Amino acid sequence: MKIFKFGGASVKSADGVKNLTNIVSNYSDNHIIVISAMDKMTNIFENLSRSYFDGNNNIETILEEINTFHLSIINELFDAGENIHSSFEKYYNRLLTKLDEDPSLNYDFEYDQIVCYGEIFSTLIVSEYLNKVGQNNKWIDIRGYIKTDDTFREGKLDWVLSSKLCNKHFQFENTTKYVTQGFIAGTTTNQTTTLGREGSDYTAAILANLLDAENVTIWKDVPGIMNADPKEYKDAEIIKQLTYKETIELAHFGAKVIHPNTIKPLHNKNIPLFVKSFISPLEQGSIVCKNIDTPSLVPIFIHKREQVLISLSPRDYSFIGEGELCNLFSIFKKHNLKINLVQSSAISFSICCDQKTDILTSIFENLKKDYHILYNKNTELITVSHQDDKSIERVTKDRHILLEQRTRQTARFVVDNK
Repeated sequence: MKIFKFGGASVKSADGVKNLTNIVSNYSDNHIIVISAMDKMTNIFENLSRSYFDGNNNIETILEEINTFHLSIINELFDAGENIHSSFEKYYNRLLTKLDEDPSLNYDFEYDQIVCYGEIFSTLIVSEYLNKVGQNNKWIDIRGYIKTDDTFREGKLDWVLSSKLCNKHFQFENTTKYVTQGFIAGTTTNQTTTLGREGSDYTAAILANLLDAENVTIWKDVPGIMNADPKEYKDAEIIKQLTYKETIELAHFGAKVIHPNTIKPLHNKNIPLFVKSFISPLEQGSIVCKNIDTPSLVPIFIHKREQVLISLSPRDYSFIGEGELCNLFSIFKKHNLKINLVQSSAISFSICCDQKTDILTSIFENLKKDYHILYNKNTELITVSHQDDKSIERVTKDRHILLEQRTRQTARFVVDNK
């Protein structure tokens, strides 16, 4: 059994759904097909959840955009009276019912209950179209089988229960294909949770681990894992082979091809990961596995924008030792702040993190009594793996460097975008 994962770009139109179908039809063995919300629908559902929670009056406008987008694809792929129309209407009405209720006081909870419909709608459409063209499959609501705690927006997986439920249900009886959602999961009380933004890759890895899949293929709009974003680097080249370790590091540094949580479940069971192009599906792509033939030493460039560089120093000039660091990290964890870079000295401590104003305001309020706080907004974190002098000059030339950090293989720079 194998896992295929298709992201939003692969199903952004009726032609995208047809292309997915053509790819899937070339494989006769058992597959679980994991699909994200179509195109940029997650962003639009995020706008909907925020408007609902804040009581804004633009909910109808956003709903109209969601409904029109999906119906335009449905009407292009299906005739009137086919099952998809009633299926879509059923779940769309569930969304409307949710929005008719008063929101709770927990935004993260409301976010998960609303954003999940992006994946529900996309998988309904793809599953019905596969059946229409003779690729028989079963549609699965993954919220009933991948179970997490109630950490909304980043559910922590219950591996034991999820394994029991998935192995009981994914039996491939009378079908060779299942179609299900990425990104979303459920609690034991059947509340929807999500696995973190862009978490559909993680869903594919979870299912592969729980069900002992032969391999996982993530279908992207690039020919594989690249050494840089081809939209920014015209000379970007494909990396044909990577180890699990290197891929985890690249994901942690901010490489967008693979979700950071994806690799560990695959590594634990030595399951290969392929990254291939849905535009050119016959191309080789990249493979991530335990051992590789010839390590690639080409420099790899990763850019994370909209960052904040924060520097803290104790007001009493005390040393920042292990206890002080422990206290600081506990504050960051309490506010669910993800740190992308850390650097410390005897009496100063610096971090680089995503620019999330509401979270940072709360943290600064917590720290200002004991620390002097300096920060630079709108910065960029640049990582160069397998660096050499030429690659470092390429990313730092004419840039104002605020912080620099180097190890044997990696150089990282926080630069001022101004």
